[in-house]
Amino acid sequence: MSDSVGPGGQLSRRQVLRGTAAGATLALTSGMADPGVAAAATPVIGEYDVVVVGAGAAGMTAALTAAHRGLSCVVVEKAPTFGGSAARSGAGIWVPCNEVLLAAGVPDTPRKATSYLSAVVGPAVPAARQQAFLGNGPAMISFVMNHSPLRFRWMDGYSDYYPELPGGMPGGRSIEPDQLDGNVLGAELARLNPPYLATPAGMVVFSADYKWLALSSVNARGAAVAAECLARGTAAAFRGEKPLTMGQSLAGGLRAGLLAANVPVWLNTPLLDLVLEGGRTTGVLVSRNGTTGVLKARRGVIVGSGGFEHNAAMRDQYHQQPTGTQWTVGARENTGDGILAGERAGAALDLMDDAWWGPAIPLPGAPYFCLAERTLPGGLIVDAGGERFVNEAAPYGDVVHVMYDRDPTDPCIPAWLIVDQHYRNRYLFKDVVPTFPLPRDWYTSGAVHRASTVDGLATAIGMPSRTLRATVTRFNDLARTGTDTDFARGRSAYDHYYTDPAIRPNSCLAPLWLPPFYAFKIVPGDLGTKGGMRTDARARVLRQDGTAIPGLYAAGNASAAVMGRGYAGAGSTIGPAMTFGFVAANDIAATSPT
Repeated sequence: MSDSVGPGGQLSRRQVLRGTAAGATLALTSGMADPGVAAAATPVIGEYDVVVVGAGAAGMTAALTAAHRGLSCVVVEKAPTFGGSAARSGAGIWVPCNEVLLAAGVPDTPRKATSYLSAVVGPAVPAARQQAFLGNGPAMISFVMNHSPLRFRWMDGYSDYYPELPGGMPGGRSIEPDQLDGNVLGAELARLNPPYLATPAGMVVFSADYKWLALSSVNARGAAVAAECLARGTAAAFRGEKPLTMGQSLAGGLRAGLLAANVPVWLNTPLLDLVLEGGRTTGVLVSRNGTTGVLKARRGVIVGSGGFEHNAAMRDQYHQQPTGTQWTVGARENTGDGILAGERAGAALDLMDDAWWGPAIPLPGAPYFCLAERTLPGGLIVDAGGERFVNEAAPYGDVVHVMYDRDPTDPCIPAWLIVDQHYRNRYLFKDVVPTFPLPRDWYTSGAVHRASTVDGLATAIGMPSRTLRATVTRFNDLARTGTDTDFARGRSAYDHYYTDPAIRPNSCLAPLWLPPFYAFKIVPGDLGTKGGMRTDARARVLRQDGTAIPGLYAAGNASAAVMGRGYAGAGSTIGPAMTFGFVAANDIAATSPT
């Protein structure tokens, strides 16, 4: 459908999604000087001190904080499940100087963290907001551990993404949830949003294990980690547990905390709009059990409803082309509802053209967010002309930025990851074990091609064979010396996280020599969008003139990222999301009711 008014005055898809995102019920509130007047005619279905929109990491942390600050609270969630994108994720959490890191002996300090975040983010994000994240993050982690069954582990060795910058740490600052018994959730366990990638049956796997599982057939430590994962699963089964790790543990632990605090979570309850009275946010308009109603918020509304990654019209409006909802791994309910409601209420928006990008392979059914596979030695990424254009082992957001920005009129999309059979004989690829054939539908979908020669592979994917052959030859020469003078692959400590320590002199680099050769299509995937409502150091939503909208707060991907266009380390999405949910609830509790 076009973006203009169609025949007979019909609205375009973009106009429908942006102007009437809640359907006909928005006529109650949209486009009126004081939506509170219209909302007064809508039945009130509840009244609380705080209404939280979204049952992801940001929303559940906010609700848990509000409850323990003595505020009555409810969480409304559009999906039939709780957990959002956080439940689907590896659940790395980047929060410097927290007690888990310090107990593990990580030599972090506030001064180092401040220097590093400032270097990554730059001046685009106010220093006060950066400091609000750094200053409140450790207290948030301690609070969550004190008021939920969640415990955390340091992801030892998972480097900050730019460890060479001032304050950067090659050993990393990221933590992840420890194993959680899903039995603590009772019947609510069935309503936990499933993971993006299922854990292998019978195993208990942490995010930090995956780098070693990829090497389990060629590395002694990899084999030992695989055995440990199986032993954990066996022990959990013997104890009658339902073991959860990664995003499942994080979302499950937060939900268990809300159960203990008697905070209701209303699933299948989408936000239709915000309710404003005299310029103040006093509640939300929702749909519940087929009825439109108002949930009143005496003290404030916290929007943690996620980004707009599954809203095609918004992506078309704000993002560079090509873009697509089919390439994201974010929760499918993330269609920008909270952002659009905030914009209608007067919120300024920032970073709407950016996302938490990462190279993805468009496999049948769902995209695969490509981490280790593009970094392991024996592979390189080329553009449609058959030339390398990026350090394949760079932070995933940077790789996609280069895909778009190298030539804005002709972006490197799709790109192609080229590997050989030697690579396939050594390393796990997604969930396909070494030496095993790749699924047939990967080929029939066009996501993967195979040929007995480099020239044949070039022909299969429609690029000049002479150029691809020259690129592979050049790459092989660099790999043998161990120094990538073209794109500096392996210069950063981060580059070596997902690599093979048996490969010398550079664990990132190995030549391609054993046929057949494979090409995997690479597109700009994402974990979610980065743009949203502009907020201040107190998580209050701001208007274009910098004034706060009374009673309205935002956290997570419904707000513009505190990371700006940067990405400090693993968990730079979830760490700030939880922190600013915590900040918002504390600010409401500390602010006298009007």
